[in-house]
Amino acid sequence: MTSNNLTVAIAVPLEAEHVEAIRAANPAVTVIYEPELLPQERFPADHAGDPAFKRTEEQEARYWEMLRSADVLYGFPNESPAGLAKIASSEKLQWIQAMAAGAGGAVKAAQLPEEALSRIKVTSSAGVHSLPLAEFAMMGALNGLKRTAELAADQAAKHWPELRTPTRLASGSNVVITGLGEIGLETARLARALGMNVSGTKRTVEPIDGIDTVTDTAGLPGLVASADILINTLPGTPYTEKMINAEIFAAMKPGTIVVNVGRGTVIDEDALFEALNNGQVSYACLDVFAVEPLPEASPLWEHPRVMVSPHTSALSQAENRLIAERFMENLKRFQAGTPLLHEVDTVHFY
Repeated sequence: MTSNNLTVAIAVPLEAEHVEAIRAANPAVTVIYEPELLPQERFPADHAGDPAFKRTEEQEARYWEMLRSADVLYGFPNESPAGLAKIASSEKLQWIQAMAAGAGGAVKAAQLPEEALSRIKVTSSAGVHSLPLAEFAMMGALNGLKRTAELAADQAAKHWPELRTPTRLASGSNVVITGLGEIGLETARLARALGMNVSGTKRTVEPIDGIDTVTDTAGLPGLVASADILINTLPGTPYTEKMINAEIFAAMKPGTIVVNVGRGTVIDEDALFEALNNGQVSYACLDVFAVEPLPEASPLWEHPRVMVSPHTSALSQAENRLIAERFMENLKRFQAGTPLLHEVDTVHFY
């Protein structure tokens, strides 16, 4: 594939400045961007756009004609598995740059035939979200160490306790990170900057600079036995489903802090709720859940030592720029025929 006959279509909302940056970096590539066919962003990096947006019949036809004319798509059509399933029949399409770090879930949900899975490359935005996720994870850890849930409850009640309760130090605490990929390693970097001792799990066990102990999943009970904080960054796959379960919570020392910025299916929520109530877990900061939106009936909503975040920890003002920059790097690789960054595994879907 050469740049002289390559067409890229922007399938999701994107600021014009980033579209122009893609064009400027690749002057021989045709970049199609028709903003009137795309919903307005409600906030930075709102890739799905305003749900009230509706195309006319003529606009809908133009949208799909635009997408089917492209070799490469920036974003899933309508930012949905259904849109991906529909465009997969385009024989011209060779590669899609997804907006999500966990794009494998959408690829799996689209239930593409084997032919499409083998023909169309899908790259995720994994790594783009590493820093905001790592910062959020550190916020969760510090919330637990510094008892911010109790402070907020006292403030709401205008209650000044007679006895002052000490907090725990971040420095010298033991952190276990499940998933030492890009997000996990960025989290480890910030944790070490606070003086924390970091260990974690990885599918391929190998020494990592700055990480005290690296194990596979089988070694997790041993790691959490001395952990003050457990941070999950793992994606949702059949291999990670309910990986952090009653057995893992039982192996923890009382008062462990749990943070989840990976996928909600990794943690058994019933077991977590029990661990919160029996004292094994002192605080949980959760950005992701097994079912989203989190059902109103979930007891996690009202637990006094749980922070519920609506799967927004990866969002930042810089996200669209960072994804566009990632796309430009991948576009160079695609033209050169070299491996793309963060290509979705169509066996494990991550």
